[in-house]
Parts: sequence; structure tokens; C-alpha cells
Amino acid sequence: MPETGHSWCRAFEAVPASAPAVRRWTRDRTTRVDAPAIAHELFAAVLTTEPDAVEMTLSTAGARARITAHGARGPLVWLVDEPGRRIVAALSRQSGFTHDARGLWADLA
Repeated sequence: MPETGHSWCRAFEAVPASAPAVRRWTRDRTTRVDAPAIAHELFAAVLTTEPDAVEMTLSTAGARARITAHGARGPLVWLVDEPGRRIVAALSRQSGFTHDARGLWADLA
């Protein structure tokens, strides 16, 4: 039986003060307790490139979810030993860069 799901997308102002809104927006769309923390870390990583806005996407299908933060001005460098990267790795099934290297995603299972 195929899974049905939902997708939401919203652009946030690329300032640190938007981080609570990113967490709240994520929390309002999924019951996964780890999703707001993952969304926060992805948002913060993209924010380091000083974009005009960060586009957050949350997609769900059954028990699965994917969170994407996109909008970096240039290719992202997300070092393996950065605390945010370790948090996302610990809370997600897998994560990586978008095809254009201007965003990050994380799968939650």
C-alpha cells in the first residue's frame, strides 16, 4: 500500500532571530520530538553563508520525514566535527547536501 504524505515550505528571514520561528513552524507540522532540533541545526548551517532567506521544507510520508534547509549564497561546507552536524547525525537516519550544494537535508525514520 502506498504511503501518503504532506509537504510544507516556508521562507524565513535569514537572521538568527528567526530560529525560534523555524523550530515552532516545524513543531506545528510533525509530532516527531526531534524534528525541531534538526530543523534548527540545518537552518543555522545555511545561515552561515549569509543568504537573504532560508527556505525550509518539511515532507512527511507515513512514519518518515525529511527536513531541508536551502538558500545558501554559495556552496556549503559542513564540517564533520561541527556540533550541529553531530546533532543532526545523531537524530536522523541520514543527511547530506542538496544537489546544488546550497542546502542541507536530513531524513528521519
